[in-house]
Amino acid sequence: MFRSWTTFGRRARSFSQSRVYGAAVRWESANSPFVLPMSVIPSDIDDQGIASNISVVAWLVRAAIAHSTAMGYDRQAYYRMGTMFVVRRHEIDYLRSARLGDELLLRTWPSFMKAATAHRKHEVVRYDNGQVIARGLNVWAHVDRLTGKPVRMDDDLLRAFEPSQFL
Repeated sequence: MFRSWTTFGRRARSFSQSRVYGAAVRWESANSPFVLPMSVIPSDIDDQGIASNISVVAWLVRAAIAHSTAMGYDRQAYYRMGTMFVVRRHEIDYLRSARLGDELLLRTWPSFMKAATAHRKHEVVRYDNGQVIARGLNVWAHVDRLTGKPVRMDDDLLRAFEPSQFL
């Protein structure tokens, strides 16, 4: 069972190859995504016996936060900057069902960054056979932590997540 991205003994970014541990994976477009392994656990399962849509949304957010943290922008960094990101919109295409015990790769990358708006794309891939479970897009707003009003991202943040380095 995957507990964290270190389970693989490699850095998370090493999964950008088109084959992951023997599984042929068709990535949508990014060449250098952030990849977070995870396992489907009992609390992810709904009454139909599959991972719920609520869990899938939570996985996308978890991957985004893990990527930001890996890039040096954890909760404390945003606190020091006096800003934070909040989700404005989720778009998800559900292609297959995930079941209890499935080992998945949460793949994510920034696709647009400008002013106070950031778009992040996602793919949820079944580890053993490379099947894409879901594809998604989050639209995030960069806001002042105290007022909640949109605030432009500073140059360092924009450079760190420049989409061209991931695409």
